[in-house]
Amino acid sequence: MADQRIAAYQLVEYLERLGVEVVFGLTGHTIIAMLDALGHSRVRFITTRHEQVAAHAADGYARASGKVGVLLTHLGPGLTNAATGVANAALDSIPLVVIAGDVPSYYFGRHPHQEVNLHLDGDQFEIYRPFCKRIYRVDRVEDLPRAIERAFHLSQSGRPGPVLVDVPMDVFSADLPVGAFSQMPAPLVRPTIDAATAERIAQELAQAERAIIYAGGGVLSACATEQLAALAQALDVPVAHSLMGKGCLRDDHPLLLGMTGFWGTPIANEMCREADLILAIGTRLAEANSSSWDPRYTFAIPPTRLIHIDIDPAEIGRNFPTEFGVVADAKNALAMIASAAQNCERRARDNVREKIAAGRKQFAANWAEHWSSDQYPLRPERILAQVRKALPEDGFLVTDVGWNKNGVAQQFPINVPGAFITPSGLATMGFGPSAVLGVKVAQPQRAAVALVGDGAFGSNMSVVATAMEADIPVVWVVMDNAAFGTIAGLEQAHYGWSFGCVFESEGKEYRVAYADVARACGAQGILIRAASELGPALRDALASGIPTVIHVPMENAPTPTPGYWNINDIYRKGA
Repeated sequence: MADQRIAAYQLVEYLERLGVEVVFGLTGHTIIAMLDALGHSRVRFITTRHEQVAAHAADGYARASGKVGVLLTHLGPGLTNAATGVANAALDSIPLVVIAGDVPSYYFGRHPHQEVNLHLDGDQFEIYRPFCKRIYRVDRVEDLPRAIERAFHLSQSGRPGPVLVDVPMDVFSADLPVGAFSQMPAPLVRPTIDAATAERIAQELAQAERAIIYAGGGVLSACATEQLAALAQALDVPVAHSLMGKGCLRDDHPLLLGMTGFWGTPIANEMCREADLILAIGTRLAEANSSSWDPRYTFAIPPTRLIHIDIDPAEIGRNFPTEFGVVADAKNALAMIASAAQNCERRARDNVREKIAAGRKQFAANWAEHWSSDQYPLRPERILAQVRKALPEDGFLVTDVGWNKNGVAQQFPINVPGAFITPSGLATMGFGPSAVLGVKVAQPQRAAVALVGDGAFGSNMSVVATAMEADIPVVWVVMDNAAFGTIAGLEQAHYGWSFGCVFESEGKEYRVAYADVARACGAQGILIRAASELGPALRDALASGIPTVIHVPMENAPTPTPGYWNINDIYRKGA
């Protein structure tokens, strides 16, 4: 009989061989065997105080490292608490492997402690069905090695995303033959395009009168920014981008238009709307970036012709009629097209760079005075300006949702690809304060600042305790407008008040003492009492090597909205 060893210990050793550096998670009785094995390994386990925090941290780690994020969670409330974070990763195409404990296999459907079992016996993993690439239920210990190997393969192949492996707790403690975890995920060669297709696309761009390249997050996740720049420069084609595509070119690149859509820039919306040809790559042409697909604002497809390149064939033709669809990796495709473009005779694009510069300058003039405003509570633009001055060029800026996400995407220069990390598809409030932990663990030598609203930070301040326990020296800048500001603004605009969206106590504005909360956790906490204090506070915090919360009271000013969102046509004020 072959030598036997407990499955959990062999699994953790397999994670080591896969190059897993860290696992994020939270304890529970179904995963104690895994915790013991992790405690004796070189894989770091970072425990959080809430499973959603762990999921977002694993997401942030994956984005900053380029590796698979790994989440370990308990069954029932552990799995449901983590669901939002895993769904957020799914909609942003982030590779995660979720290992979830479950009730003992012989108790399925009997409603043992914490089993999700009411109308569907023993199937807690079905909660994840709408957003996971694949779910593996491990009914026999012999199936565990293959399920884990497949999970790491699938999370990275094609369009990346989460894979769930649901493991009954008795399986973790069962025996397996030594060496059962022998199969490693196969190396992947990403799909590319043939020379004829590359030549066709290059010629189409070269001959179009008003061509645009539209870059999404797939360009960044494929590490294709150099190839994108080479193509744009070879044919002198302007580049616009989605929210997830920010950073695809340096912010000062003369061909960069900026972000499109509701919170985009006027020049990007205008030139995309007037284009005769758009090459979209690594993007799903989502609603917010496309002004609710209304042809009056951002994309008029048709008559604009669309060539769409994406790793996921389901996205091609989903939101706009596509003349020519290509399933390929963004880096490989752009490299081929850029090479073909060297031999193309392009149409003259007189004054296109001057038009871009003038359009961007005109829009920036609308907030120029606010970048240096001394008002208190601070203008949001002043907060952005001070963060940009203090943060090294390669420092990570992790945002949440609201002014921090929309304002940064629209107005904050990013010159290093991947330095801007934000939740896009699910737009999850609470992402930023948690994801920054994983970002800093992945890249400890680079600065990491979370720029978040008070609604997000206040939802789970346990991130500070996690940072202290795990020695993760991140900086949280809390933009405190005493409200769920973006929604409060929408309600005010349509209904004349902000009921249910502002923070009040006894009829007065209510602000949590976030700096005091940080100090109670043993971290640094700084309350900004004047605009002039923010810059020095940021520089000191980044230099300190200590987790720091900087609390910045802020005016609830709306983010400029040059595009369109059709929800504004839906609201009706009643009696």
